[in-house]
Amino acid sequence: MTGGGRVLVAGVGNVFLGDDGFGVEVVRRLAGIELPPRVDVADYGIRGVHLAYELSGGAYDVLVLADALPLDEPPGTVAVLDVDPDHPEWTLTPAEVLDAPAADGHGMDPVAMLRLLRGLGGRVAKVLVVGCRPAVLDERMELSAPVAAALDEAVRTVCRLAAQEAARLDAGAPPTHPEPDAAAGRARPDEVSADA
Repeated sequence: MTGGGRVLVAGVGNVFLGDDGFGVEVVRRLAGIELPPRVDVADYGIRGVHLAYELSGGAYDVLVLADALPLDEPPGTVAVLDVDPDHPEWTLTPAEVLDAPAADGHGMDPVAMLRLLRGLGGRVAKVLVVGCRPAVLDERMELSAPVAAALDEAVRTVCRLAAQEAARLDAGAPPTHPEPDAAAGRARPDEVSADA
């Protein structure tokens, strides 16, 4: 194993840019939910550098990241993306979402954070991103209606994935990843499953 046999659920995003605060709200809602002992939950907001340093300490084998994702789906769509932590590359569309103000609002996006982690000599064995397509990335402190409506589904998905990964670590099993296909690197709504 690469880490200390723990799962970190991290919420990232900028709460001042509307739906970019999705990940932060997901982890806020997890505060009252009992998760397995191996699972830690934290709000990293726009502090991607701090997240990279936390992961570089070697305590975590699995990162479950909650974040707004520019999916090529309607706003409010929740999807799971299984990211190769050694080659954190993914292409998400549409381009207009990538060009939105929130694209720079994190200070460090998840791909840059994983690259920094590698540069620090750290590694996490598995990275799962539970994301939601934003509708509004303007300067405002509330989520849009479709993204707010997706929070319960996202929280259930994060809980299911965190519990599965904790059980896998309890059993001493290595991380598993879906077989690559034609859509590798793309987050799809149909990837939201217990097998993701």
